[in-house]
Amino acid sequence: MNYRWEWEVFLRDTGGGQTYLEWMMSAWGWTLSVAVCAWVVALLVGVVVGTLRTLPSRGWVLAGNAWVELFRNIPLLVQIFLWYHVVPAMVPALKSAPSFLLVVFALGFFTSARVAEQVRAGIQSLPSGQRMAGLAMGLTLAQTYRYVMLPMAFRIVIPPLTSEAMNVIKNSSVAFAVSISELTLFALQAQEETSRGIEVYLAVTTLYMVSAFGVNRLMAWIERRVRVPGFAGAAR
Repeated sequence: MNYRWEWEVFLRDTGGGQTYLEWMMSAWGWTLSVAVCAWVVALLVGVVVGTLRTLPSRGWVLAGNAWVELFRNIPLLVQIFLWYHVVPAMVPALKSAPSFLLVVFALGFFTSARVAEQVRAGIQSLPSGQRMAGLAMGLTLAQTYRYVMLPMAFRIVIPPLTSEAMNVIKNSSVAFAVSISELTLFALQAQEETSRGIEVYLAVTTLYMVSAFGVNRLMAWIERRVRVPGFAGAAR
């Protein structure tokens, strides 16, 4: 294969006052922004929904199950389009909402269903005696969850949450469908303008790998910091 590499393509001017390298770095920033904001939404909602699914109340359990099944069984790209085209038509206040916000909610809620599954599994993996001990000490059910069960459950589910956090980075690529200038949209447009698809896609792939690896290392560091000796390792 006598392919002539032209990495200097990234130093070319796009015609808009910036180089392709600067454009790619800006797109990387948008990718990380979408992923981080969606991950915050996913964690907040997923923890609540996952906890509801373990409560001694059939109503809350059914509500949590409905949330998980709804967002887990609809393809992410379809959810993006629903948030972009359908939800604003049903909720007029969202008609002026930026695409970035709609994508964050779509990706965040989609991921929250998966986080909820991990949180539920973590809580249910705890010995039942922990809940009974907390209640026996005079704690309310909410206090038992807050001070006894959730701190331990989080330590158990950090490894699977690491995979979900990495998935958010990768799934953020669907934001190109609503014209957010993230890495995938950059790659599509840059390769059309420069005809150097191999260089462009290799560079974008590298940035996705660096992002996912960075998340992996961060979560591994958090896991080491919060690990309970003799417990978390046994749970896995």
